[in-house]
Amino acid sequence: MLKVTLHDGSTVEAEVHGEGPTLLLPVNPRPSEGPQADEIRKLGADPALGRSLIEGLQDAFRVVAFDYEGHVLAFPKPDTLTPANITADLLAVADAAGADRFAYYGYSWLALSGLQLAIRTDRLSALVMGGFPPLGGPYEEMLRVTMATYEMSVSPQAAETSWTSTGSSWTSAESSETSEEIDWSTVEMTLTEPQTRQFVTLYEALQGFDDRAAQARVGCPRLCFVGSADEIEYGERWGDVHVSIAGPVVSRRAELEAFGWDVKVMDGLDHMWAMQAANVLPTLRPWLAAKLEARLPG
Repeated sequence: MLKVTLHDGSTVEAEVHGEGPTLLLPVNPRPSEGPQADEIRKLGADPALGRSLIEGLQDAFRVVAFDYEGHVLAFPKPDTLTPANITADLLAVADAAGADRFAYYGYSWLALSGLQLAIRTDRLSALVMGGFPPLGGPYEEMLRVTMATYEMSVSPQAAETSWTSTGSSWTSAESSETSEEIDWSTVEMTLTEPQTRQFVTLYEALQGFDDRAAQARVGCPRLCFVGSADEIEYGERWGDVHVSIAGPVVSRRAELEAFGWDVKVMDGLDHMWAMQAANVLPTLRPWLAAKLEARLPG
């Protein structure tokens, strides 16, 4: 177990599993338990998602797993969760793991964090972005969503506010429907003002970010994947914002490939289903193995 000091002086634990090329994996290595696990299962998801990814990769890669999302929720960074500081945190994890070169896989906002990492360091051996488009990203829309979430968190009438980070985080849901029927605007999480403000800080810092111009600064092999049904509709409380994750990838696939991206569109999958290990690993494992010259068992 590694203890990594981050930009604000707080620490996050990282676990190292397996041998081979190093892969930074910002996931919770510990399965959720109790009521939280029950609610995740109601959404049709895996309460051991991080563990499932680790187990699916550790036979060919040196996996450095750390729950960065859980950390920022437990130790909010309302004024400092910026792209530059997130990059510093990810590099601190790599340093603690003794990895001069490393690959990175992130999903949703942790995917966009990977793009920010890639344009700020030459240490990446490969970049994988899941559930967020490398080109035409919905930065303006996500600022509107996070601003609305922040405003609800400071409202005395709002005992609970919703944060899905475009679907990657939850603790409980109002509905016990299957995942195909879920309205993401009903996914609820009790959040404090510092927790919500840190994501406002992040998306404010990304306003004006030119992800097309940034492509020339990504020097490593790169893969992006999305579910073809990854279109998130936020309700009236969020200003009826539509966050399109699949749209930019599908419509700009040729342009992405011209910039050097390998592109995978997972037919029929929404934001939550496209992050599940059973759907991620068949794409992630062979791609990483090919790019990092790792040998897959069997």
